[in-house]
Amino acid sequence: MLQRLMRQWESPPTWLALFVGAVWVQAYLMPLIAPVPQTRHLGTLFIVGGIVLIGIAAVQFRAHKTTILPREVPATMIDTGLYGYSRNPIYVADALILAGCALRWDLAGLALVPLFCLVITRRFIRGEEAGMQAQFGAAYAGYAARVRQWV
Repeated sequence: MLQRLMRQWESPPTWLALFVGAVWVQAYLMPLIAPVPQTRHLGTLFIVGGIVLIGIAAVQFRAHKTTILPREVPATMIDTGLYGYSRNPIYVADALILAGCALRWDLAGLALVPLFCLVITRRFIRGEEAGMQAQFGAAYAGYAARVRQWV
């Protein structure tokens, strides 16, 4: 029961929310590097850009009639559009959103972005890529060889 609950709870959006919360708590309780108007504007641009990227990726999943959910078996491999530039554009978007929050609240929060990327890589990307390799074989291997994992 606990394992099932944890599997449902643990998702990339949950990890993003935890990291965004950590940036906010750090900025609120122990502000270190105050943002200036320019970084706040850049942060807003990153957040909006991340949300737009997620929306575009979701449209691509829908158009290809495959699942957007990690740990589910995809019906097809998407290698065009955003996926022609990054194998993980939604995770790139998540990192942009996190960086945007840090740029708006406290620049010290930017230190959490690489940690977030490491957690996402270990908890999700490795398994997703192994599943894609198993599902699509040489087609996925060729795709992975020509398109970067993040950017």
